[in-house]
Amino acid sequence: MSTIRFQALKEASNRKPVKFEEADRKSTLFGSNVFNDKAMKQYLTSDAFKGVQGAVQYGTKIDRKLADYIAMGMKEWALSKGVTHYTHWFQPLTGTTAEKHDAFFETSYDGGDAVEKFGGAQLVQQEPDASSFPNGGIRNTFEARGYTAWDPTSPAFIFGTTLCIPTVFISYTGEALDFKTPLLRALTAIDEAATEVCKYFDKNVKKVTATLGWEQEYFLIDSALANSRPDLMMTGRTLLGHTSAKGQQLDDHYFGAIPTRALTYMRDLEQECMLLGIPVKTRHNEVAPNQFELAPIFEETNLAVDHNCLLMDVMQKVAERHDFKVLFHEKPFKGVNGSGKHNNWSLATDTGVNLLSPSKTPMSNLQFLTFFINTIKAVNDNEALLRAAIASASNDHRLGANEAPPAIISVFIGEQLTKVLDELEGVTAGKLSPEEKTDLKLNVVGKIPDVLLDNTDRNRTSPFAFTGNKFEFRAVGSTANCSNSMTTLNAIVGKQLRDFKKEVDALIESKDMKKDDAIFNVLREYIKHSKKILFEGDGYSEEWEIEAAKRGLSNFKTTPQALKARASKQALDLFSEMGIMNHIEVEARYEIELEEYTKKIQIEGRVLGDISKNHVIPTAIRYQNTLIENVKGLKDIFGAEFESIAKEQIILIKEISGHIEGINSKVEAMTNERKKANTMTDAQEMAEAYCDKVKPYFEIIRNHCDKLELLVDNELWTLTKYRELLFTK
Repeated sequence: MSTIRFQALKEASNRKPVKFEEADRKSTLFGSNVFNDKAMKQYLTSDAFKGVQGAVQYGTKIDRKLADYIAMGMKEWALSKGVTHYTHWFQPLTGTTAEKHDAFFETSYDGGDAVEKFGGAQLVQQEPDASSFPNGGIRNTFEARGYTAWDPTSPAFIFGTTLCIPTVFISYTGEALDFKTPLLRALTAIDEAATEVCKYFDKNVKKVTATLGWEQEYFLIDSALANSRPDLMMTGRTLLGHTSAKGQQLDDHYFGAIPTRALTYMRDLEQECMLLGIPVKTRHNEVAPNQFELAPIFEETNLAVDHNCLLMDVMQKVAERHDFKVLFHEKPFKGVNGSGKHNNWSLATDTGVNLLSPSKTPMSNLQFLTFFINTIKAVNDNEALLRAAIASASNDHRLGANEAPPAIISVFIGEQLTKVLDELEGVTAGKLSPEEKTDLKLNVVGKIPDVLLDNTDRNRTSPFAFTGNKFEFRAVGSTANCSNSMTTLNAIVGKQLRDFKKEVDALIESKDMKKDDAIFNVLREYIKHSKKILFEGDGYSEEWEIEAAKRGLSNFKTTPQALKARASKQALDLFSEMGIMNHIEVEARYEIELEEYTKKIQIEGRVLGDISKNHVIPTAIRYQNTLIENVKGLKDIFGAEFESIAKEQIILIKEISGHIEGINSKVEAMTNERKKANTMTDAQEMAEAYCDKVKPYFEIIRNHCDKLELLVDNELWTLTKYRELLFTK
């Protein structure tokens, strides 16, 4: 009923900012609830501490006896902070985090005594009853034997009164059932490959770490208003709703003063982040009304991914205290910007060098160019797989829209670096003359820092852009677990660096080339080979779609199309060769992502049918009956003249009837297509049927509903409108 809408509006309008005061300086609070080095030094023995450090830095195994000491220290630390339970915190293939809490509590065999107990066995491994998580056929549903195993590279933390231990989630036979396991394998692979390449330039490098800085965009909607919209609550987005007369066209929200309630929420959230060691630094208004962004300082990729997953949980929990609902959906509102999660990626050595940051010496810049060009070639050779890594039902709404990159993967490097690559492309084949080598090092490679000073412009339509000392993968969706894109990116770059090392070594050994000559020769061929992926223009233009097709680049606008690359021979061979996923694991993920797509479209179709027939149509008929009574009254008063006097009302009655018929017929047709799709047994066919046969009805049904929203009396309309959702602060 419309009373729900108006009650929600009244409730939202009367909200006051929740009182909040910072407990202390951020630097003092940071990591207080994390079992970090500081806590470990206090609560662990020297051997136990060294054991954890060895596992983190060098991947050495922790034996069970040492695990007992670590668990004892972790338990004492947790109990000192009022913790009552512990959980293995993991990331199943649902896209969310999972946890099962157990108390630090056991009784003696006769039940007479009780103790707080937590040993190495509980720390290192558990067997949760986790048969219902997506597994892509890896195991039967009656087999609950999935294991969680401690990941010591990501520190344990306390949230509320629970000790959370980051873990991987694997099947009884060892296949990965989560996002974290393949990511850890990919990070190991790129570490090994990049370290070997680094030794061309610095023999002291022993480890290369992939770093990640994500940027999380989101909407904040008053909880009462969000609860008044069944579509928002069930699907995370509005399936219907006419655009507001005022949207984002004035650009007055972007980087503006943060609304008081939102700012109070952000301050509270940041304090929770500090306690959990999440190094959030930046906050601001985004383009759309009630849209915001926060971003942290760069971290090691595995930890950054864990922190982003944790952040999304914390954001929702803190929002409850402030009577907000956080919307992570990539496109919750039609007609205004959606949300992404830009992944800023780079590589750093244990000697303190960012491999994608130019320096002032030619040798350092040759190292930069090596990793820079290899990354471009990796994207060039695997652009379809990279597109598959960011494919989802929700991200399909965003890719190619006004604020997001298109579905065509391309690389932006800027005009000046393009000129540098053009000059390197002209390097002589074979051994370089002393004059050419000097010219390259001094006039091309040596001047890169100066070049980058003028390379400040970023192409916001590029899905993969170089931004000075990192690559920004802008196409990642705001709901996504960063692991998917980061596993793929690190895998393809790791594979490329491994191939590069083989090619350079072959030239040095078989062609008797010097190291620099060999590197220049290989890079020259990579530049020629990768030209098709480089694009500096407008990614939204029709001209680019035509040009991209000529270049042979993929343009998969829907998830079912894009996901085919996930199970291609190229993908299977890549992940297998790099030791990241075997064929079973890759194919299982392909099946799971198809099923997830189908289920999300299925849910949206059912919700849309429900709202349009049980909210919109009854409201329209109620208003239409009012018009009919008005026409009858006019006829009673004016007799034969009533048709001219009631002309507009009669037109309106007919128009409403037309939209009601349109909704009914299209919902019925959509339901029939859904029933047909549900009989299909092949996951790819079913996903395509939902995409091509069911989903097209969404926009048609929505159009009828949105037209009725403009026609029906505002006092009768039951669904909270865009102007209320987006502009109630």
